[in-house]
Amino acid sequence: MQVKVGADAARCFLVARHFLGPARSVADGPDGVLEVLRKLGSVQFDPIAVAGRNHDLMLHARVADYEPAWCDELYERREIFETTNKALSFIPASEFPWYRVSGGRKGPAFHSQALAANADVAERVLARIRADGPLSSADFEREIGATKNWFGMPENAVRSVLEACTVAGEIGLARREGNLRYYDLLERLLPADVLTKEVPEREQLRHKLLSRYRAHGLLGAGGAGGTFARIANPDVRRALHKELVELGALVPVDVEGVRGKRFVLREELPLLEAPAEPPASVAFIAPFDSLLWDTALLASLFGFDFVWEGFFSPAKRRWGYYVLPIIFADRLVGRIEPRIERDEGVVHVLDVWWEDGFAPSRADGFVEAMRDALGAYLRFAAAERLDWAPHLATARRMFLDRP
Repeated sequence: MQVKVGADAARCFLVARHFLGPARSVADGPDGVLEVLRKLGSVQFDPIAVAGRNHDLMLHARVADYEPAWCDELYERREIFETTNKALSFIPASEFPWYRVSGGRKGPAFHSQALAANADVAERVLARIRADGPLSSADFEREIGATKNWFGMPENAVRSVLEACTVAGEIGLARREGNLRYYDLLERLLPADVLTKEVPEREQLRHKLLSRYRAHGLLGAGGAGGTFARIANPDVRRALHKELVELGALVPVDVEGVRGKRFVLREELPLLEAPAEPPASVAFIAPFDSLLWDTALLASLFGFDFVWEGFFSPAKRRWGYYVLPIIFADRLVGRIEPRIERDEGVVHVLDVWWEDGFAPSRADGFVEAMRDALGAYLRFAAAERLDWAPHLATARRMFLDRP
């Protein structure tokens, strides 16, 4: 099957299948969150919360009047679950059997070695969890083991064991309190029918690879950056991709102005071939939103240069530490750097940048759409007002202090 689409159609398709045309259009409530998760397959978790945590920002952009408590509710109901899929991610709990093959954040070899090197610690930790229920690393005395953290320093052996036992499928995340993770036995966390379902390893790997295409919508065969991380070695991934195409799960597509073939989910092909033009709507996109995974595609299809600068020193940043791209209809038109001060009930707008050639006051429908997005963001942040940096007086006047 030879499928060719224009650049305009590809942009409109991505906006539509990401529930952004218009933004915040999925019905509110926990069921709306589940709808997004079932569509995208997984939503990446990240603990940085200066502007809202990544998964909360992703869901806020898509679900009407989104409240972070809805994810907590779904987790308590065991309808979503946290596992490693590219990074720590929330998945529908019903899909857990396809994620038993998990490399964890540092790879299966690292976690196996951590268990072998800290066998006594693992035995004590698991015994406590069996007896006492959900526990965090803070509930144990710190123990120095053989494993090291990302920076080569000795790591708390209890934390190493908790992560390794999670990868091994003995325990799972029960809840979070802030950024502190509480673990419990897996049989207490998931329904019996989910735990007893057996899926062949090869099928699990295909599912994990397909999940990345579900999350993005229009990836190439090789992914982009770390898109296909924590699945399998490159040769195995290439074979898995070939199987998905042969099975008809993925359909190759030529996109105008984009190098190489792209692949779309079979069931989304009709939408790609005839997408609706999105209305005048604005959303702020989280830095780890799956829409932004393929930066080369963003450059060729949207003319947008994206990089997350959190790891850069301030002197090397072009924009800022935690900056959210602004999408308007089917275009990425700028960036905004908000900071939520919960104690003050204020959102500080540190800066706004517009793309070359974009004039917000002259773009039909943009000012009202931006006001609507700012108002929705204030409600999401549980804040009462926006506080604009002094050099943003023009933007403040345009969008008002109280949208």
